[in-house]
Amino acid sequence: MQKRRKVGNLLALAVLSALVQRPMHPYEIATALRAWGKDQDMEFKWGSFYTVIRNMDKHRMIEAVESVREGRRPERTVYRITDAGRAELVDWARELVSTPMPEHPRFRAGLSVLAALHPDEAAALLRQRLDLLEDTIRQDREALDAHLREVPRLFLVESEYDLAMRDAEASWLRGLLAELTSGSYPGLDTWRAFHETGEMPAELTELSERTTTAKATAERADAETTGVDTTGVDTTTQKAGTPTTNSREAD
Repeated sequence: MQKRRKVGNLLALAVLSALVQRPMHPYEIATALRAWGKDQDMEFKWGSFYTVIRNMDKHRMIEAVESVREGRRPERTVYRITDAGRAELVDWARELVSTPMPEHPRFRAGLSVLAALHPDEAAALLRQRLDLLEDTIRQDREALDAHLREVPRLFLVESEYDLAMRDAEASWLRGLLAELTSGSYPGLDTWRAFHETGEMPAELTELSERTTTAKATAERADAETTGVDTTGVDTTTQKAGTPTTNSREAD
Protein backbone atom coordinates (compact mmCIF):
# COMPACT_ATOMS: atom_id res chain seq x y z
CA MET A 1 0.00 0.00 0.00
CA GLN A 2 1.30 3.44 -0.93
CA LYS A 3 2.32 5.52 2.08
CA ARG A 4 1.22 9.08 2.61
CA ARG A 5 4.48 10.99 2.76
CA LYS A 6 5.14 14.38 4.33
CA VAL A 7 6.46 15.57 0.95
CA GLY A 8 4.94 13.22 -1.61
CA ASN A 9 6.00 15.00 -4.80
CA LEU A 10 8.38 12.78 -6.81
CA LEU A 11 10.52 15.87 -7.27
CA ALA A 12 11.39 15.50 -3.58
CA LEU A 13 12.68 12.00 -4.27
CA ALA A 14 14.81 13.36 -7.10
CA VAL A 15 16.22 16.09 -4.84
CA LEU A 16 17.15 13.50 -2.21
CA SER A 17 18.87 11.41 -4.90
CA ALA A 18 20.95 14.46 -5.83
CA LEU A 19 21.87 15.55 -2.32
CA VAL A 20 22.96 12.05 -1.34
CA GLN A 21 25.90 12.71 -3.70
CA ARG A 22 27.05 15.94 -1.99
CA PRO A 23 25.70 19.23 -0.58
CA MET A 24 24.39 21.60 -3.26
CA HIS A 25 22.43 24.81 -3.62
CA PRO A 26 19.06 24.60 -5.44
CA TYR A 27 20.39 25.77 -8.81
CA GLU A 28 23.06 23.05 -8.70
CA ILE A 29 20.43 20.46 -7.78
CA ALA A 30 18.21 21.42 -10.72
CA THR A 31 21.19 21.41 -13.11
CA ALA A 32 22.28 17.97 -11.89
CA LEU A 33 18.78 16.49 -12.19
CA ARG A 34 18.46 17.72 -15.78
CA ALA A 35 21.95 16.46 -16.66
CA TRP A 36 21.12 13.02 -15.25
CA GLY A 37 17.76 12.92 -17.05
CA LYS A 38 15.77 12.58 -13.83
CA ASP A 39 13.01 14.71 -15.35
CA GLN A 40 12.63 11.90 -17.91
CA ASP A 41 12.54 9.19 -15.23
CA MET A 42 9.94 10.89 -13.03
CA GLU A 43 6.94 13.05 -13.79
CA PHE A 44 7.29 16.30 -11.89
CA LYS A 45 6.74 20.02 -12.39
CA TRP A 46 9.71 22.33 -12.22
CA GLY A 47 7.40 25.17 -11.18
CA SER A 48 7.10 23.62 -7.72
CA PHE A 49 10.85 23.11 -7.29
CA TYR A 50 11.53 25.79 -4.67
CA THR A 51 8.31 24.96 -2.80
CA VAL A 52 9.47 21.34 -2.57
CA ILE A 53 12.88 22.48 -1.29
CA ARG A 54 11.22 24.60 1.43
CA ASN A 55 8.89 21.77 2.46
CA MET A 56 11.76 19.29 2.68
CA ASP A 57 13.68 21.74 4.84
CA LYS A 58 10.58 22.23 6.99
CA HIS A 59 10.25 18.47 7.54
CA ARG A 60 14.01 18.16 8.17
CA MET A 61 14.77 15.88 5.25
CA ILE A 62 17.41 18.41 4.20
CA GLU A 63 19.14 21.21 6.08
CA ALA A 64 21.01 24.37 5.20
CA VAL A 65 24.75 24.23 5.86
CA GLU A 66 25.99 27.50 4.39
CA SER A 67 25.25 30.40 2.08
CA VAL A 68 27.54 31.14 -0.85
CA ARG A 69 27.87 34.02 -3.26
CA GLU A 70 29.44 33.76 -6.72
CA GLY A 71 30.46 37.13 -8.11
CA ARG A 72 27.50 39.50 -8.37
CA ARG A 73 24.93 36.71 -8.21
CA PRO A 74 22.45 36.57 -5.31
CA GLU A 75 23.47 34.61 -2.24
CA ARG A 76 22.54 30.92 -2.46
CA THR A 77 21.81 28.50 0.35
CA VAL A 78 23.62 25.17 0.22
CA TYR A 79 21.65 22.16 1.49
CA ARG A 80 22.68 18.69 2.57
CA ILE A 81 20.63 15.56 3.15
CA THR A 82 19.84 14.66 6.78
CA ASP A 83 19.60 11.24 8.38
CA ALA A 84 15.82 11.55 8.10
CA GLY A 85 16.20 12.37 4.41
CA ARG A 86 18.41 9.33 3.82
CA ALA A 87 15.85 7.12 5.55
CA GLU A 88 13.09 8.63 3.41
CA LEU A 89 15.09 8.05 0.22
CA VAL A 90 15.66 4.38 1.07
CA ASP A 91 12.07 3.78 2.22
CA TRP A 92 10.62 5.48 -0.87
CA ALA A 93 12.90 3.49 -3.19
CA ARG A 94 11.79 0.27 -1.50
CA GLU A 95 8.14 1.16 -2.02
CA LEU A 96 8.55 2.10 -5.69
CA VAL A 97 10.58 -1.01 -6.53
CA SER A 98 8.52 -3.54 -4.58
CA THR A 99 4.90 -2.44 -4.88
CA PRO A 100 2.98 -2.31 -8.20
CA MET A 101 0.67 0.68 -8.45
CA PRO A 102 -2.06 1.45 -11.01
CA GLU A 103 -0.75 3.52 -13.89
CA HIS A 104 -2.72 4.96 -16.78
CA PRO A 105 -0.70 5.25 -20.01
CA ARG A 106 -2.29 7.30 -22.82
CA PHE A 107 -2.06 4.31 -25.17
CA ARG A 108 -4.21 2.24 -22.81
CA ALA A 109 -6.81 5.02 -22.84
CA GLY A 110 -6.80 4.95 -26.64
CA LEU A 111 -7.20 1.17 -26.73
CA SER A 112 -10.17 1.43 -24.38
CA VAL A 113 -12.06 3.38 -27.09
CA LEU A 114 -10.60 1.58 -30.11
CA ALA A 115 -14.11 0.53 -31.16
CA ALA A 116 -14.79 4.18 -32.07
CA LEU A 117 -12.55 3.68 -35.12
CA HIS A 118 -13.30 1.61 -38.21
CA PRO A 119 -11.18 -1.57 -37.96
CA ASP A 120 -9.29 -0.68 -41.16
CA GLU A 121 -8.39 2.74 -39.78
CA ALA A 122 -7.49 1.21 -36.41
CA ALA A 123 -5.14 -1.23 -38.14
CA ALA A 124 -3.50 1.58 -40.14
CA LEU A 125 -2.98 3.71 -37.03
CA LEU A 126 -1.59 0.78 -35.05
CA ARG A 127 0.80 0.06 -37.92
CA GLN A 128 1.88 3.71 -37.81
CA ARG A 129 2.48 3.41 -34.06
CA LEU A 130 4.47 0.20 -34.55
CA ASP A 131 6.69 1.80 -37.19
CA LEU A 132 7.44 4.75 -34.89
CA LEU A 133 7.97 2.43 -31.95
CA GLU A 134 10.42 0.23 -33.84
CA ASP A 135 12.40 3.31 -34.85
CA THR A 136 12.48 4.47 -31.22
CA ILE A 137 13.59 1.02 -30.06
CA ARG A 138 16.46 1.05 -32.55
CA GLN A 139 17.62 4.49 -31.41
CA ASP A 140 17.25 3.63 -27.73
CA ARG A 141 19.21 0.39 -28.13
CA GLU A 142 22.04 2.23 -29.87
CA ALA A 143 22.07 4.92 -27.17
CA LEU A 144 22.05 2.36 -24.37
CA ASP A 145 24.91 0.41 -25.92
CA ALA A 146 26.92 3.63 -26.20
CA HIS A 147 26.20 4.63 -22.59
CA LEU A 148 27.14 1.19 -21.30
CA ARG A 149 30.65 1.72 -22.59
CA GLU A 150 31.09 4.63 -20.18
CA VAL A 151 28.44 4.34 -17.43
CA PRO A 152 27.99 1.43 -14.98
CA ARG A 153 24.92 -0.66 -15.80
CA LEU A 154 23.48 0.08 -12.32
CA PHE A 155 22.83 3.67 -13.39
CA LEU A 156 21.18 2.66 -16.67
CA VAL A 157 18.78 0.02 -15.38
CA GLU A 158 15.77 2.32 -15.91
CA SER A 159 16.75 2.67 -19.58
CA GLU A 160 16.91 -1.12 -19.85
CA TYR A 161 13.40 -1.26 -18.40
CA ASP A 162 12.09 1.30 -20.92
CA LEU A 163 13.60 -0.69 -23.78
CA ALA A 164 12.11 -3.95 -22.49
CA MET A 165 8.64 -2.38 -22.18
CA ARG A 166 8.85 -0.98 -25.72
CA ASP A 167 9.98 -4.37 -27.04
CA ALA A 168 7.02 -6.02 -25.30
CA GLU A 169 4.57 -3.44 -26.70
CA ALA A 170 5.97 -3.88 -30.22
CA SER A 171 5.61 -7.65 -29.97
CA TRP A 172 2.00 -7.33 -28.78
CA LEU A 173 1.20 -4.86 -31.57
CA ARG A 174 2.57 -7.22 -34.20
CA GLY A 175 0.29 -9.97 -32.92
CA LEU A 176 -2.77 -7.71 -32.84
CA LEU A 177 -2.09 -6.41 -36.34
CA ALA A 178 -1.70 -9.95 -37.65
CA GLU A 179 -5.17 -10.80 -36.34
CA LEU A 180 -6.74 -7.62 -37.74
CA THR A 181 -5.21 -7.97 -41.19
CA SER A 182 -5.91 -11.71 -41.48
CA GLY A 183 -9.50 -11.32 -40.33
CA SER A 184 -9.04 -13.74 -37.43
CA TYR A 185 -9.67 -11.15 -34.70
CA PRO A 186 -12.80 -12.24 -32.72
CA GLY A 187 -15.85 -10.04 -33.42
CA LEU A 188 -14.17 -8.26 -36.34
CA ASP A 189 -17.24 -8.64 -38.60
CA THR A 190 -19.48 -7.13 -35.91
CA TRP A 191 -17.07 -4.26 -35.35
CA ARG A 192 -16.91 -3.59 -39.10
CA ALA A 193 -20.70 -3.80 -39.50
CA PHE A 194 -21.24 -1.19 -36.80
CA HIS A 195 -19.15 1.36 -38.71
CA GLU A 196 -20.54 0.48 -42.12
CA THR A 197 -24.23 0.49 -41.11
CA GLY A 198 -24.12 3.05 -38.30
CA GLU A 199 -26.26 0.75 -36.14
CA MET A 200 -25.17 -0.87 -32.91
CA PRO A 201 -25.40 -4.68 -33.29
CA ALA A 202 -28.06 -6.24 -31.07
CA GLU A 203 -25.56 -8.52 -29.32
CA LEU A 204 -23.45 -5.53 -28.24
CA THR A 205 -26.50 -3.64 -27.00
CA GLU A 206 -27.56 -6.67 -24.97
CA LEU A 207 -24.05 -7.09 -23.58
CA SER A 208 -23.94 -3.42 -22.54
CA GLU A 209 -27.29 -3.63 -20.78
CA ARG A 210 -26.43 -6.92 -19.10
CA THR A 211 -23.08 -5.76 -17.74
CA THR A 212 -24.50 -2.41 -16.60
CA THR A 213 -27.35 -4.11 -14.76
CA ALA A 214 -25.01 -6.62 -13.13
CA LYS A 215 -22.67 -3.82 -12.02
CA ALA A 216 -25.50 -1.78 -10.55
CA THR A 217 -26.86 -4.81 -8.68
CA ALA A 218 -23.42 -5.59 -7.23
CA GLU A 219 -22.94 -1.97 -6.13
CA ARG A 220 -26.34 -1.87 -4.40
CA ALA A 221 -25.52 -5.08 -2.55
CA ASP A 222 -22.15 -3.69 -1.52
CA ALA A 223 -23.73 -0.43 -0.33
CA GLU A 224 -26.21 -2.33 1.80
CA THR A 225 -23.39 -4.36 3.34
CA THR A 226 -20.93 -1.52 3.99
CA GLY A 227 -23.32 1.40 4.40
CA VAL A 228 -21.39 3.43 1.81
CA ASP A 229 -22.22 3.67 -1.89
CA THR A 230 -19.72 4.01 -4.74
CA THR A 231 -19.73 7.82 -4.49
CA GLY A 232 -18.65 7.64 -0.85
CA VAL A 233 -22.04 8.74 0.47
CA ASP A 234 -23.05 7.16 3.79
CA THR A 235 -26.27 5.33 2.93
CA THR A 236 -27.08 4.62 6.57
CA THR A 237 -27.56 8.32 7.29
CA GLN A 238 -29.63 8.66 4.13
CA LYS A 239 -31.99 5.94 5.33
CA ALA A 240 -32.31 7.72 8.66
CA GLY A 241 -33.26 10.89 6.87
CA THR A 242 -30.12 12.73 7.89
CA PRO A 243 -28.70 15.20 5.34
CA THR A 244 -25.42 13.88 3.93
CA THR A 245 -24.00 17.19 2.69
CA ASN A 246 -21.35 18.42 5.12
CA SER A 247 -20.85 22.05 6.01
CA ARG A 248 -17.83 22.44 3.71
CA GLU A 249 -19.78 21.19 0.68
CA ALA A 250 -22.69 23.43 1.63
CA ASP A 251 -20.44 26.46 1.68
